[in-house]
Amino acid sequence: MKILIAPLNWGLGHASRCIPLIHRYLERGDEVILAGDGDSLHLLQKNFPQLRALRLASLNLRYTNNLQQRGFYFKAILKLIRFTIADHYYLQQLLNVEHFDIIISDNRFGLFTSRTHTIYVTHQLYPKLPKRLKLFEGLARALHACIYTRFNQIWVPDYESLTNNLSGDLSHGGKFDDKVQYIGPQSRFAAIQKIPQQFADSHIIAVLSGLEPQRTIFEQQIIERFSNYHKPLLIVRGKLSDPPTQIKRGNITIRPYMDDDKLVDAMRQAELIIARSGYSTIMDLEVLGLMNKAELHPTPGQSEQEYLADYHKTRNHLDV
Repeated sequence: MKILIAPLNWGLGHASRCIPLIHRYLERGDEVILAGDGDSLHLLQKNFPQLRALRLASLNLRYTNNLQQRGFYFKAILKLIRFTIADHYYLQQLLNVEHFDIIISDNRFGLFTSRTHTIYVTHQLYPKLPKRLKLFEGLARALHACIYTRFNQIWVPDYESLTNNLSGDLSHGGKFDDKVQYIGPQSRFAAIQKIPQQFADSHIIAVLSGLEPQRTIFEQQIIERFSNYHKPLLIVRGKLSDPPTQIKRGNITIRPYMDDDKLVDAMRQAELIIARSGYSTIMDLEVLGLMNKAELHPTPGQSEQEYLADYHKTRNHLDV
């Protein structure tokens, strides 16, 4: 079978959780073509340099500096509309010259078509809006349903259980659709075996992700918090496009990115893991069995991450 896999470029999470799906299809002997843009596509190409890659429209979203993200959501909606139209038009043109047996879209709204089998991957069947926009939450959910019901199948990377799951009300908060299939947590770290230890037993690691400028603001807050700390701190910026240059500042080591096996080793040996409460990060921690030492911080004004941080604080009885 010939399969097109295309994740949204909103941080690295959407691409990251596509990696185990790609491995699965390749092991089955299928032909996989990658599609996307920015760091998201870069991550897939880094993991699968042998695969053909198609460049799709760029979303180019940035958070604001303020904590409430005032104005961000309005601008994001306008960009998402243009972005979705561009993706849909590109797909129709592509299908005029090339056939795919399956198209898997991780939150790229425009990659639906009646010309082949399409699958939409999401953990937000029932999205949550910030408190000031709560009045429009029902409308947002209806609009999202109008999008994902255009696909033949909807895959939710979570457990189906109503009482033991990772996404809470985001994917278990309403009526089930016949198209919905719960495929379990998807993490690119699932297949990584333990390797000889390369890091000090007692250290802290901060794994950063998400859109700018909030990613950099979070990094600066962590540096300020631990600059005079008595234990080593490793910061992994999650910036694949930066040169692999290591920076040392006293007890703090900063790396733009790390290979997966070394990153997993560092997290397994850390006494504390600091990260955003993005859903793909939560899946990674769950698969590695490391939720018990995670300190999750939501991106300010990002209602999904705020909900997930609170949800997992209760679920795991942790102070975050």
